Amino acid sequence: MGITRNTALEAWMNEHGYSSNSLADAVNTAVERLTGRTGGLDGSSIRSWKAGRVRWPKSATRKALEDVTGLHATALGFVPRGRTRCIPAASQEDLDMNRRTLVGGIAAAAAAAAAAAPGTGAPRRIGMGDVDRLQQRFGEIIASDHRHGGQLGIEQRAAALADEALNLQNAGSASQRVRSSLYASAAAFRSSAMWAAIDGRRYGDAKTHMREAQALAEMSGDQAIKFRIWSHAGTMYRHMGRPAEAFAANDVARNLHITRRDPLFASLGLARQAAIHGASQDRTGTRRAFEQAQDAMLRADPSDYRPVWMLAFYDQAELDSLALSAHLVLGDYPTAEFHAHRCLSALRPHMVRSRAITTTRLAHAQLAQGDVDAATATAMRVPADAATQHARVARMLQEFGAALRATAPGTTTMQTWTEHAADWKMAA
Repeated sequence: MGITRNTALEAWMNEHGYSSNSLADAVNTAVERLTGRTGGLDGSSIRSWKAGRVRWPKSATRKALEDVTGLHATALGFVPRGRTRCIPAASQEDLDMNRRTLVGGIAAAAAAAAAAAPGTGAPRRIGMGDVDRLQQRFGEIIASDHRHGGQLGIEQRAAALADEALNLQNAGSASQRVRSSLYASAAAFRSSAMWAAIDGRRYGDAKTHMREAQALAEMSGDQAIKFRIWSHAGTMYRHMGRPAEAFAANDVARNLHITRRDPLFASLGLARQAAIHGASQDRTGTRRAFEQAQDAMLRADPSDYRPVWMLAFYDQAELDSLALSAHLVLGDYPTAEFHAHRCLSALRPHMVRSRAITTTRLAHAQLAQGDVDAATATAMRVPADAATQHARVARMLQEFGAALRATAPGTTTMQTWTEHAADWKMAA
């Protein structure tokens, strides 16, 4: 069998501005964090990955790469030993036409449509290779969500991918394992559409995606995706200011068997429960739930298999982000600031949206403590695209501006902020 180029990794590197040398440096740094020893990669190592000469990196290097990118190795085009990489024939052509296009997207859609069309040929056999191709494209959607967040385009792409997974169910024969995997994939994609709608404050659309995702998850029997959907529902109701429904939805997630099997899922459920306690002004419940979430995270085995969406975002930085949110709404501003700094120091490079949200919340915590200059300088570090295009960030910055005008009217700092906010709008 010939060597096949890893076009998925190439596409990710181009999307995120990495050269072979800069990715090698980033992975070496991540290896050092994991093992205490600096990694030995250089630009030629990454070029070997892209060329397909290395199909499955060593475990520590692979985990470091996943930490840098926020994606599972399979979503980056790597293939576990004993398996074959399946790439649609048109993917290289698509990549040449537009490096930012999802690898193989057009070819996969065409294949699905051809299989579904009436004809006289033998029925198509749907296999795990078809599921893997969908999952690779899902990884790109997750990466885009972490970079931009809340955008309607992300929501639409995720929903379209869910529909494509369902169309495959009718495109040919398949084993029960493959059919369950397709339902789980469709549920995961619809759940990402739900999250993009929540992040963009389009709650009506989020509920529609939620109902579809819940039905698909039930058909799949996949505990992890059931957890994700109900956990997202709890977050949605918390953002909507409906804590009773937030608790109820999050309790469904926390009571699933997967939280007893994997402490990391238990930790995420508890951390989000703590955030809901914060929104309910329950200080004791907030503190207790965060302590339990931290303990569960420390018990989790980092080498256990977990789905790509979990690997991409939940870590110590996300736990601190939820703690920041809870203590900010509780009015405990020094504790909120503490968690903000911890979160920012631990955020992985791909978490662009999370960095913008955390920076904005830090500015609020500093302003509430009377540190006007520091708070304004912090808020001005938010990138222009997040400040103008991300619904949650834009709203929080508007609230920051109003609080600054009330705290320091007529000051030089207020004037500086006003001019900076105007520059953001012009850059949008």
